[in-house]
Amino acid sequence: MDVQLILAMIAGALIVEGLAYALAPSLVERMLEALAAMPLEARRLLGLLTALTGLVILWAAI
Repeated sequence: MDVQLILAMIAGALIVEGLAYALAPSLVERMLEALAAMPLEARRLLGLLTALTGLVILWAAI
């Protein structure tokens, strides 16, 4: 994998994250409160499923 591609993917993730905080800060706050209310194992599973989904999308795109 090319270093430029990795940097472009990181930049894209940062742009999306930044836009979420800039355009809907109250929604982000509510999401964080919902995450804090979830059990630790559920958060762990959510993180794993999110990472796997990202890998599948990346695999399909390349």
